[in-house]
Amino acid sequence: MAGIGFEIRKILKKNSLLSIFQAYGYAGIIGSGPWLLSILALMVIGILSVGIVLPQSLIIQFLVSVTYMMAASLILTGGLQLMLTRFAADLFFRRQDQQVLPNLLGSLLLTTIAALVISLLVWPFIPLPSLSKLLLISGFVCLCNQWLGVIFLSGMKEYRAIVLVMIGGYATMILLASVLRFWGLNGLYCSFFVGEAMLMFSFLLMIVRRYPGDRLIRFDFLRPDQVFYGLFFCGLFYNAGVWADKIIFWFMPFTSVEILGPMRASPIYDLPIFLAYLSVIPGMAVFLVRMETDFVEHYDHFYHAVRTDSPLDEIYQLKDNMVRTAQAGIYEIFKVQGITLVFLLLWGGELLRYFGIDVNYRSLLNIDLVGVALQVVMLSLFNIMYYLDKRQSVLVLNGLFLVANTLFTLLTIYLGPYFYGYGFVLACLVTTVAGLLWLNKQFNDLEYETFMQQKG
Repeated sequence: MAGIGFEIRKILKKNSLLSIFQAYGYAGIIGSGPWLLSILALMVIGILSVGIVLPQSLIIQFLVSVTYMMAASLILTGGLQLMLTRFAADLFFRRQDQQVLPNLLGSLLLTTIAALVISLLVWPFIPLPSLSKLLLISGFVCLCNQWLGVIFLSGMKEYRAIVLVMIGGYATMILLASVLRFWGLNGLYCSFFVGEAMLMFSFLLMIVRRYPGDRLIRFDFLRPDQVFYGLFFCGLFYNAGVWADKIIFWFMPFTSVEILGPMRASPIYDLPIFLAYLSVIPGMAVFLVRMETDFVEHYDHFYHAVRTDSPLDEIYQLKDNMVRTAQAGIYEIFKVQGITLVFLLLWGGELLRYFGIDVNYRSLLNIDLVGVALQVVMLSLFNIMYYLDKRQSVLVLNGLFLVANTLFTLLTIYLGPYFYGYGFVLACLVTTVAGLLWLNKQFNDLEYETFMQQKG
């Protein structure tokens, strides 16, 4: 994500109130754009289909099946996304741009095979006609592959292009859904497939035009001497941890209902957590502006001083500046997300009534809002550790998050409805506190570890 900082600095150099709003707005869109646009698109499709796609249970089947595809695609590709991000960055650093496209095609091939294998395993259990299954599987394969396209474009710092393409793709999906909604569930699946295919091929075309390859396909991203497999498990554990509480609620008989064969939904839990995640936009904006501009600037100064054998006093001073910037960034993220949290805690009931949602969801919504706010802080800690190259620390914390969310969620379900949602909050709290303590120790030991890692 470091390239975002350069774009934001250009905007902030205008030194006006409007430029500040532009910078934070741009950061918010980039930080939460992909998932936010997908959520909004699904909401619009669902609203447009009401009264047209009958019975209305078909709309619920569509929304639930797409949610399952989102979860499965992120868990399936989450590890590869992180591993490829670092691999692509190393290729750009070594000026081996001609290897970008072949390795992307290699990763797309493996992802397609994995997605098809998973799809074929669940094929017999989905009670849909063959055409519906084919559309569903095709959409799932395209969805998995478009996440990888986004990652490579992020490595190329094409953030505006990512957002514009996604707006176009999801707008096309909504338009097709409104046209094909008379075709029922197949029309909705077809619109989803076409929209995801458009996104996937648009991302691929952008990469092909900018970085033509030296051969058709390569698998260098799997070579142990060129990649960090720890990053794969960081991404896998994090995405599995994010979805752990949702999956548990889906498959507990007394917290869920059957929707489409093995696909279940939890009406009591899904809606509040879905609404809560919309609250991360302010925190993500601050996260990108502060971490990818101020912190990165001081980070670069510190390591430049180390590489150029600057005086020790200067290195100490630059390190202190970097630490203070990190502390200020985390505090500002906490402050802004806290203000957002307080606002939604006060006005959450009115918002639920405005959208026609039962106000009985408010207590669970309040709990989930706290958990999501902590998750934003947790992400900022992970980001700093990635900059410090503390991959093992992030791996342990992501594993802790996965285990804690699983165990605490199971415990709260056992304790009863009054405790629903607290498992997710406790998992985020434990991981965030552990991350803060660990990061503090890493900053205290930074000079020693930095110089001990130097060769010669």
